[in-house]
Order: sequence, then structure tokens, then C-alpha cells
Amino acid sequence: MTGPAQFPQFPSDFVWGVATASYQIEGAVAEDGRGPSVWDTFSHTPGKTHNGDTGDVADDHYHRYLDDFNLMAGLGVGAYRFSIAWPRIQPTGEGPANPLGLDFYDRLVDTMLARGISPAATLYHWDLPQALEDRGGWMQRDIPQRFAEYAAVVAERLGDRVSYWITLNEPFVVTAFGYALGTHAPGHRLLAGAFPVAHHQLLGHGLAVSALKSASVAGQIGITNAMAPVHPASSDRADVTAAAVLDLLHNQTYGDPLFAGRYPDELAAIYRGADLSVIRDGDLALISTPLDFLGVNFYNPHRVQAGGPEQLGTEIVEYPGVPTTAMGWPVVPEAFTELLTDLVARYGPALPPVYITENGAAYDDRPDADGRVQDDDRIAYLDAHLRAVHAAMAAGVDVRGYFCWSFLDNFEWAEGYDKRFGLVRVDYDTLKRTPKASYDWYRSVIAKSSGGAL
Repeated sequence: MTGPAQFPQFPSDFVWGVATASYQIEGAVAEDGRGPSVWDTFSHTPGKTHNGDTGDVADDHYHRYLDDFNLMAGLGVGAYRFSIAWPRIQPTGEGPANPLGLDFYDRLVDTMLARGISPAATLYHWDLPQALEDRGGWMQRDIPQRFAEYAAVVAERLGDRVSYWITLNEPFVVTAFGYALGTHAPGHRLLAGAFPVAHHQLLGHGLAVSALKSASVAGQIGITNAMAPVHPASSDRADVTAAAVLDLLHNQTYGDPLFAGRYPDELAAIYRGADLSVIRDGDLALISTPLDFLGVNFYNPHRVQAGGPEQLGTEIVEYPGVPTTAMGWPVVPEAFTELLTDLVARYGPALPPVYITENGAAYDDRPDADGRVQDDDRIAYLDAHLRAVHAAMAAGVDVRGYFCWSFLDNFEWAEGYDKRFGLVRVDYDTLKRTPKASYDWYRSVIAKSSGGAL
């Protein structure tokens, strides 16, 4: 295995970080005035998550954050991407702020800064207040305005100290898994009828950007989306068409409005039967407000063949001869370079600088007799994907930083606690934290490459 000594040199100001999300690590779901979210409801619905797992306790980061930040400081990262739980700030998604919720994130930010770690705050990482979902959630036109009001409340409290603001995390996943296919919260199965969710999230993003700018926040402002190259399983016309459809659903539906100020021309044909009247005059101008950065989450590419209408015409199939992670995802690091260079080719000067806001892998790593977790597969995955990022930078892509997913093992959504992505192992019985071999490896890479300075 190639070690840090042979690792490519990144710029001295390259930002090295780690990432987590509120519902996946915090626990304390009923403490200090927090209201229920869609993930509280979904995870407590029988059959929705592995083993009926919930985020009720998760990693108990709410009470153990000091220990976690000490581990993070030992890693040497320059930044930490975390998310703010909307139901902690506004328990019903609107109205006056919950002071205890704001106090918690105030403490988190100050604790990071005291350890030389720059805060990167995600405003929405999927924990929509249940009260807003009861009114129709992201299908409703008024939710974007509620989101902007929430952003303004958070900005007023934290705007002077947060270095990076991310409005939304992975609007594609919320649309596809939460509203189209029903495998994530809130569990709707609307198929192409979920398009208003995509549009209203993007509109909420645009309104939140305006709110953050009006608050004169000190940090940079961006958005994060999950992106992936899509490859046809064969040269057959049906498979090529299926690949084009998935590329539009996964990538272009979100990238084109942000960086080209329009939706793809094929929108009506792909989202057949969806209500496209939700796109109103002025929406796209707001959505395409220039950003300071784009956050890219990448785990794997997709290989597809033609599928049935319940799959919107696409079916994901295996890459032959390619290793997979514990999630069953193919490991194809060169696709990461492809994705980043294709973004530049597609959007040109309109594309802002890029931060890799998530990249990592789940493996069935277990402690040995001495309690050590020798997660060589994860190290190999991270090594190869960081090299792929470096190759994209050498090809001219302006990548400014990399946030490894995830700092801690955590609640992995519908997979519950069955899948582990962390650099730090969490024993879910005792909540003891144990740095894995990948933690030591990443620390060495940061120290050797640039020192992680912001």
C-alpha cells in the first residue's frame, strides 16, 4: 500500500477537513427544546431502518462534543463540516428561535475555533421539522421561505464566526430517496411527481443565500450536492438513453439551474406528468445567484441500463470486475477525476471553486484482540480518491479542500448502525471512541501534504 511519503503534494492553503451530520451523531432528540424531525418519525416507523435503528442516541455527540473535538484536533484538520438541526433552532420549523438550540451550536463553534478548526456549517442535512412535513414538506411553495427565515436566525447568531456556509446537503438525494422512491424520510413514493421537491429546495437555497448575504456573514457561501458520472452498460441505444436520463436526474437538474440559470431542455420529457408550473418567473435568477464555492459529495459512479417506468427508465447495474464497499458501491476512483473535469467542461467560468465536502467508504471493519481497527480497505479507498482529486487539480479544476466522510461511525440513515464510515470507531453499547488506522493515516497525509492550515 502506498503511504503518505509518496503522496502527491497539495497546495499549502488546501483545506483538510472531516464531516458529519446532526441527526447522525447528536442524539439528545428530545432535550433542550428540540422538536421532532422527519427522520425521528421515519426511523420510529417499523420496517423503515435496519433493525429499527433510530438516531435517539446516535453517538451522543450532544453531550460528548468536547471529547470529539479533542480527537479532531489530534487529527490535525483545519476545518470541520457539521450540520445544524433545524428542529433544535425552530422546533416547528418557524417562529421564534429556541435559545437553548442556538446555545448548543454557539458552544460547538467556539470549541472548534479554540482548537484552530474552522467551522463549515450545513444548514440543512435532511432533518426537516416534522411540523413542516405535516403541511406538505418540500412539495409546498412556502417551505423555501421558512428555510430562509431559519437561515437568517442562525446567521444572526453565528455569522461572525462560521468560515463556510452550506445551504443544502444533497438536494438530489432528498428528492430521489425521500420523495420519489420512499426509501428515506419522509418516505413518499411520488416518482417523477417529486420534481417540485427539487425546485423548492433550490428555491430555498436561493432565498437562504439572500438571507445570509443580508446578514453580512463573514464566511463563504455555497451548496453541496451528491454528484456522479453515469456510464451506459452497453452501446445499445436504450442503455445510452438511460444513462442520459440518470445524468439529468442526478446531476443536471441541480447543476444547470445553479450555474446556467436554466433547467435542462429535456425536463418536461424526463419528469413526465410532474407539475412544472412550480417554476415561476424570477425563481431561476434567484437560484443562480453566484456562489463562493460548490460542495461536491462523491462516493461512486453509476453504470446503468434501460429500466421500467417505476425506475424512471433507468436501472443501476454492477461494474464488472470492480471491488465494492460494504454499501455495495463500486470503487472507481478515476470516475472522481472524470466528474470534476466534466463539471468544468459543462459550466466553464460559471463554476465556482470546488470543495470536496464528502468522500469516504463503509467497510466491515472490526477491532482486533487489542482493540485496534486496521481498516486497510478504507485507507486504500481514501488514498486512491485523493489521488484522483489531485489529478483533477492538475487538469485545471480549482479544488480548494477535502472533507473526509465521516469523522465518526454514525447512524447511516436507512442502514441504521450496520454500516461504518468513520475514521473513529464508536462502540454503540458504550459509546467509546477508538481512532482507526485510517485516522492515523489521514493525520499523516495532512501533516505531510500541507499541515491542514486554512
